[in-house]
Amino acid sequence: MKPKYKVIINDIKSKILSGVYRAGDQIPTESAIQEEYKVSRHTVRKAILELSNEGFLRSEKGSGTYVSNQYQSKAGGNSNNKIIGVITTYISDYIFPSIIRGIEGRLNEANYSLLLASTNNDVEQEKKALEMMLSFGVDGLIVEPTKSNLYNPNIAYYLSFKEQDIPFIMINAYYEELDVPFLCLDDVQSSYLATKELISKGHTQIGLISKMDDLQGKYRMKGYIKALGEAKLRFYPEHVLSYNIETKLDLYTDLKKFLNEKRDVLTAIVCYNDEVGLEVANVCRQLNISIPDKLSIIGQDNSYIAKNANIKLTTLTHPQEQMGHDAADWVIKKLQGKKDLPNETYYQPVLVEGETVKELEIQ
Repeated sequence: MKPKYKVIINDIKSKILSGVYRAGDQIPTESAIQEEYKVSRHTVRKAILELSNEGFLRSEKGSGTYVSNQYQSKAGGNSNNKIIGVITTYISDYIFPSIIRGIEGRLNEANYSLLLASTNNDVEQEKKALEMMLSFGVDGLIVEPTKSNLYNPNIAYYLSFKEQDIPFIMINAYYEELDVPFLCLDDVQSSYLATKELISKGHTQIGLISKMDDLQGKYRMKGYIKALGEAKLRFYPEHVLSYNIETKLDLYTDLKKFLNEKRDVLTAIVCYNDEVGLEVANVCRQLNISIPDKLSIIGQDNSYIAKNANIKLTTLTHPQEQMGHDAADWVIKKLQGKKDLPNETYYQPVLVEGETVKELEIQ
């Protein structure tokens, strides 16, 4: 358990960084803080002293304690050493190393530094990452949103970046509540092309496995439904297996049950991404379901795990390194005062043929 004075420090710091308390605002009196947290006056003064030493607060004798504006220019204020913050859901998994490599390459070209954080797709960790970036005083920010298909409780922090004129751009997804620039794969088109490819090979009973707490999953389901509709094929809710970050640990078990139940119904599956596609292939081996003879599968993102797997997965492209490069380039140009930068960029996916799709014989 954290000491009480640390709890007070974290709470006040969060309110400052998220814009609840602004530069020049007077914070509650020592007595009010003492009452709110049920602590001694000594504990309150210890917290205020530490926040003052960090540059968040300043005390005026006989007047009170006020929010300082020093924290806004602590580490990132040196114009000769621009620092760009990067927040991704993961760092070392899946497509993220390639994205970060693209960001790093462009920042290095411009002699900018990078401050990296990850959220593990957890909003509380996103909050800590945003507080770190604001506290550090980054000059710009690149963010991959956390659980982008759900309400995000950290919106105030993004508004704080806007109010301080710190440019930021989102990658892979965005928060629909915010009007922010973003770079995304056309996720609707990705699943649309995957489903259309299966339909063109004679498949009519096509399932979908999608992650529904991310905006990508929502749009990839939309592409799947769109392709079925164009082909006059019925959408069956029971042909869809959805999961989220909390239930991902149970995905193997859920897939085993789903594939076993649908083994005589489905002839193909569109997967949320390559990671899921390879997990489907793994479960099919356990269940003696031959791929692609009994079940065709298509992944998405053309990730390194698909390229290095023991089965050549049919998939769709994702810009990865190019997206990272373009995000960094956008922030650099914004800081250089460039106007008319794009607010929305969608990259178009391309089918990458593998060995996991079979053409059905027309009966």
